[in-house]
Amino acid sequence: MISLIEHWIEMIESWVWGPPLLILLVVVGLYLTLRTRGLQFRYLFYAHKLAFTRHDDKAAGDISHFQALMTALAATIGIGSITGVATAIAIGGVGSLVWMWIAALLGMATKYGEAILAIKYRSVDERGEMCGGPMYYIEKGLKAKWLAILFAVFGAIAALGTGNMVQANSVALAVAELTPIPPIWSGVFLFIISGLAIYGGIKSIGKVASILVPAMAFFYIFGGLTVILLKAKLILSAFSFIFTSAFTGQAPIGGFVGATVMLAIQFGISRGVFSSEAGLGTSPIAAAAAKTDTPGRQALVSMCSVFITTGIVCTITGLIIVISGVLGELGPDGRILDGSALALRSFNSIIPYGGVIVTIALIPFAYSTILGWSYYGEKCV
Repeated sequence: MISLIEHWIEMIESWVWGPPLLILLVVVGLYLTLRTRGLQFRYLFYAHKLAFTRHDDKAAGDISHFQALMTALAATIGIGSITGVATAIAIGGVGSLVWMWIAALLGMATKYGEAILAIKYRSVDERGEMCGGPMYYIEKGLKAKWLAILFAVFGAIAALGTGNMVQANSVALAVAELTPIPPIWSGVFLFIISGLAIYGGIKSIGKVASILVPAMAFFYIFGGLTVILLKAKLILSAFSFIFTSAFTGQAPIGGFVGATVMLAIQFGISRGVFSSEAGLGTSPIAAAAAKTDTPGRQALVSMCSVFITTGIVCTITGLIIVISGVLGELGPDGRILDGSALALRSFNSIIPYGGVIVTIALIPFAYSTILGWSYYGEKCV
């Protein structure tokens, strides 16, 4: 029965993340890039300046620009930045990273468009809180209430799956790999600390995210760059290998059976969307809560999340896996390493107990994602 369910899930996943959706995501990102005249390149530094310095305290909204960005980052800098990247490389080869970067560059324009619509069509509920996102601008802008309801239903379901179960499972597996703590206790711990933050609503989530996200991002980025610098002489050859594999495919290595260019494109773009959420439609829900009197201003701030997650965090994870040379190695169960196990082995192969960096990072990454997606789920409901 379980194998049958897994089979159906794999069939649905291959259909959902098949060529039609990937082409649509790339085409929309390219179209918005051209229509905005490369806005994500022209305003990249200005957008980051807005995110970290601008405060529109008197404008309508629930949380600041920075807190809105951190809440969106809380939901995006999750296990997708570590486990998702490792899985993409394990199946699509190291060339997946290039397509992940391409998806991110185009996705920044998509994220800008999503956010500007979320703020333009947001409304205030009976509790005085801002409500916005695809379910609102689809209904008000496209006049398609049935489609807005569909998004809200699927968004609420995704909050349980992508935003909760996937995160908790990855933490439990990573902790169990390094410690004797049973998965059930990892779940109980996450349940308690998540409940404490969620109970206070978006303002509480925004405050927690504004402290937690910068701290965890700095820890992982600093730790990851330290590991990379220990293998500094391999960096140039690693980038060369990544770009070559993206356009020619990758030959078999160890237990890794090799990958075609199509596999690299498919898993690179799909995991890029999974990690940055550009085009997914969820992060604009957090953007709609921001205190701002100009939709375009918060849209620029929201755009930063794609650059930070995929451009920095995912790149660090992918580069460490490439320079470690462990791709294709088998785990204790005889299967090819992927996901968090591949990331752990990569860090450990370069620096003693390097996997601790991954485990310590995974916990706040997953916890913050649960917080962000709890807000998304609530607004969808």
